[in-house]
Amino acid sequence: MPEPANTSPPGGTSGCAPTRGVGRRRLLRRAGAVVAAAGAGAAAGGLLGTHAGRKENEHGKRPTFLLVHGANSNAYAFAPLIAALTLEGHRALAVDLPGHGAQANFPPSYQAPQDLAAFATDPSPVLSRTTLEDNARHVAGVVRRIARQGPVILVGHSMGGATITRVGNQVPDAIARLVYLSAFCCVRIRTILDCFLVPEGRATLLPTIPSVGDPERTGVLRNNWRSADANFAAKAKAAFAADYSDMAFRNVLNAFEPDESASLIRDDARGHPATWGRIPRSYLRFTLDRSIPLAVQDRMIREADAATPGNRFDVHSLRAPHLGPAGPAPLAAVLAGLV
Repeated sequence: MPEPANTSPPGGTSGCAPTRGVGRRRLLRRAGAVVAAAGAGAAAGGLLGTHAGRKENEHGKRPTFLLVHGANSNAYAFAPLIAALTLEGHRALAVDLPGHGAQANFPPSYQAPQDLAAFATDPSPVLSRTTLEDNARHVAGVVRRIARQGPVILVGHSMGGATITRVGNQVPDAIARLVYLSAFCCVRIRTILDCFLVPEGRATLLPTIPSVGDPERTGVLRNNWRSADANFAAKAKAAFAADYSDMAFRNVLNAFEPDESASLIRDDARGHPATWGRIPRSYLRFTLDRSIPLAVQDRMIREADAATPGNRFDVHSLRAPHLGPAGPAPLAAVLAGLV
């Protein structure tokens, strides 16, 4: 794993640096997770949604925000954002990806008192078999159902960006807009893992967070979010939410799931210009992100724009860490402005 090293619109040149096998293996073992959460909050259920709304498009049908989480997360993480959008009259829905939410794996060894030796090897029945294609197929099915009722604005945070890109490849005509919240948008860079092996990715703090077990054996990236080690909590907070209060970060940490499929960071995550590339898209840069550094975000924006010069990103910037603003209002305001 390579060692870690303005809010104006991105610019510059692009290009994909070669990757090294040693670096890839080390990152796979140590990266742990790129956690997706839209802020601290609480809700429940595999799908969190609202059906209230006032704004309509030119055809008289209201758009729906479909929110897709990233690694070690679930629909629960978007509860504050859904509430904020609902209060302004918008339709919103959050979806659990396969192996998350109601299907999440919480082995007995993860519960108190923890058995850390067993936790390092316990199986994760669903996620050890889950691929990025599984995620995309699942979300595409939800997109098709929502599209019968009106336009779909598909929103992905963090690793959720790789999922919405693949969905864009599959059902471009069912999506009104793609929105990336400090999320992976691969076009020239092939995989999520490769995003951390280019020069811009070396500043990530993810490898500083201790992981558990061997993903080559378990098939999952595993973290002990319930660790009593203060040093672990400090490293996780620095990577995900450095400007949150300790209490706010503990609230978020308590909702994280221990496992994520190891396949996701190695699967082809690239968008195809002929399909994904014709969907209008927006990118919300989180300028304080130390998990997906701002330089990586900007590189992905540049490469996407170069691939589809006639359909460039609509770019916005929020002064926020990887988990987004501590409160949902700033993010909800940007999203509402896209309707």
